[in-house]
Amino acid sequence: MLLTWLLVGTADLTAAYIDQFIKTGKFADKMLYYIAGGGLGLERSMQGGFGIGLLGLVFHYFIAFSFTLLFFLAYPRLKFQYLSKPTLYAIGFLYGPFIGLFMKFIVLPLTKLPQTPFVFQKAIVGWLILSIAIGIPVAISASGYYSKRLK
Repeated sequence: MLLTWLLVGTADLTAAYIDQFIKTGKFADKMLYYIAGGGLGLERSMQGGFGIGLLGLVFHYFIAFSFTLLFFLAYPRLKFQYLSKPTLYAIGFLYGPFIGLFMKFIVLPLTKLPQTPFVFQKAIVGWLILSIAIGIPVAISASGYYSKRLK
């Protein structure tokens, strides 16, 4: 599970940087500062510095760890191990929108970040990124992990 966490955390962060570059044509050099703004507030976090960037990185990987752990804990309880591979991949794909909605409506309102309106078209892109970077890899990894332990 730990390797899966590091993989999906890195894939998600890389995808966020690529997405931001595609949208703006610029490297998002303050992305980790923005993430740290969830705890510090944007006014303080956007001042930057190594420590604030590191805090943003810790926040990002903590969130990736939490969603990886959640899937691994839910996997045997929801009897995913009895699903066919295509169905399991579909579950992993649907985990992306679940993560996106959970972050938008539960986690982000608890932070110091400014709240933005929900825009369905933007959400779809985010959900696709989350599905590909986190959902499907976590589903594949959990399936492999539990297929060895539940036999």
